[in-house]
Amino acid sequence: MVNKPFLTKLPATMSETEKKSRKVEDAIEKPKSAHEIFMEQVEKGELEHKRPSRGLFMSAIAGGMEVGFTLLLVGIVHTLFYEEISKSYLEVLLAMAYPIGFIFVIIGRSELFTEHTNLAFVPVLNKSATFSSLGRVWTLVFVGNLVGGYLVSLILSLLGPAMDIISYDTFYKLAHKLVDYSFDIILISSIVAGWLMGLVSWLVSSSQETISRIVVIVIVTFLIGIGGLHHSIVGSIEVFAGLLVTDITFAQYGHFQLWSTIGNLIGGVLFVSVLKFSTVKPDKKG
Repeated sequence: MVNKPFLTKLPATMSETEKKSRKVEDAIEKPKSAHEIFMEQVEKGELEHKRPSRGLFMSAIAGGMEVGFTLLLVGIVHTLFYEEISKSYLEVLLAMAYPIGFIFVIIGRSELFTEHTNLAFVPVLNKSATFSSLGRVWTLVFVGNLVGGYLVSLILSLLGPAMDIISYDTFYKLAHKLVDYSFDIILISSIVAGWLMGLVSWLVSSSQETISRIVVIVIVTFLIGIGGLHHSIVGSIEVFAGLLVTDITFAQYGHFQLWSTIGNLIGGVLFVSVLKFSTVKPDKKG
């Protein structure tokens, strides 16, 4: 006789309490293995490679605008508390405000370049997508994020001072906090930020409900914020807003954008995609 699955019928000898307890236990999913997470990343990445260019680009514009809410909240917090509390407490508050845009864009399933450095690359490692397709995805998402970010920078640079919610001094300080470094410091800082953003993509895939995913996003992006690490999209929004209303020059903006983008790519691809692929590769064979 073939045994039926346990969930088909619980033994009659079990009490109602025991039956409910067993059902609850069976309803809880087991933690995903590294191989399962990687293959989920591959599947998600493959879908991005197959998306029409227009839809991908428009989603990336939306992502650039949505992640710009980080500047709105960080700018308001900085303006409100800059002269009221100590610098150390202010930095903690700003870091606590930093995740808001990432929550909107990642949970809302818009496209974010620093998430795609990892997500779009894993199908290439798995040999289910080509480098030319990878270039298309990266270009569309990166340019779309920048366009969306520029729109948000323009809106906030006009709205903030006019409504007295973000001061010119705040735009100045936030921008200079990112540009006042040599290329090697920006590069190393952005490599770490790209590494962390790649981990966000990996950890979100391993999480099994929305709340846990939000917690993951908050923890990782708080670390980016408190460390003042260079993020090529959020940083672009902050520096471009500074360019519009303060003394930031195009040369300073270009300097930041170039090295932060390169660093984010290295961090997401090398430290997450390649290392995780190396970890799960034996599982695929065995």
